[in-house]
Amino acid sequence: MKVQFLHSTLNGDGSASERQHLTTMIVDDQVAFDAGSLALACSDTQRANIRDIVVSHAHLDHIAGLPLFIDDLFSSLTEPVRIHAASDVIEMLETHIFNWSIYPRFSELNNEFGPVVEYREIDTATEFRVKHLSVKAVEVCHKVPSSGFIISDGNSTIALTGDTAPTDAFWQEVNALPKLDAVLVECAFPTYLGELANISHHMTPDSLKRELHKLDRQSVAIYVVNIKPAFRETTISEIKDLRISGLNILEIGNVYEW
Repeated sequence: MKVQFLHSTLNGDGSASERQHLTTMIVDDQVAFDAGSLALACSDTQRANIRDIVVSHAHLDHIAGLPLFIDDLFSSLTEPVRIHAASDVIEMLETHIFNWSIYPRFSELNNEFGPVVEYREIDTATEFRVKHLSVKAVEVCHKVPSSGFIISDGNSTIALTGDTAPTDAFWQEVNALPKLDAVLVECAFPTYLGELANISHHMTPDSLKRELHKLDRQSVAIYVVNIKPAFRETTISEIKDLRISGLNILEIGNVYEW
């Protein structure tokens, strides 16, 4: 399984930055998990292949690139873009984004080949297929309805928290897996912004340390994702100070393979 988080932010000289304003994770160049920067940063190969997008929740940093991705492909789609999401998330997308005021309601539109968007409702704690992947959505603790995901290609299995505050259900699901290759876990804010993290239902290095005590696995690679860009250096410094074996900062744009 090949996993890549797409770039979303530019440095002052126009080069791609490690800072992450928007979130998109691509698996095997075929399936997108969230679409924050999908239209902006995907490769030509990814744009040609991706017709399945799994959405964790409807916050803008996770969906900003979704309307533009569909728009770019509108006339050339020979099959619909399939948006896999919980019913609450689909309702938010239709009500607040694809509402004709913000962007066209693509679910009502066809091109010469047929529908351009198809919603596929997912249930938490129930496995579903997306292309060659088996995916299980797990409810996590965020300000809006949100899911983490357990993703397997039959050989490798990874777990992605998505945006979340401390949560138990996710770790219970992860600990029950027969095989686990990597965990991708959020840590948005530095410790001194703990109150803000609590209000917005995110984590700090302090709460991350407590969460990782819930992981009942040895020798599993752990990568931190979704660090707020304004506090990236401070947050990373605090994460490194935790000195937790196997805990790494995921490099945006790098391709990881398990």
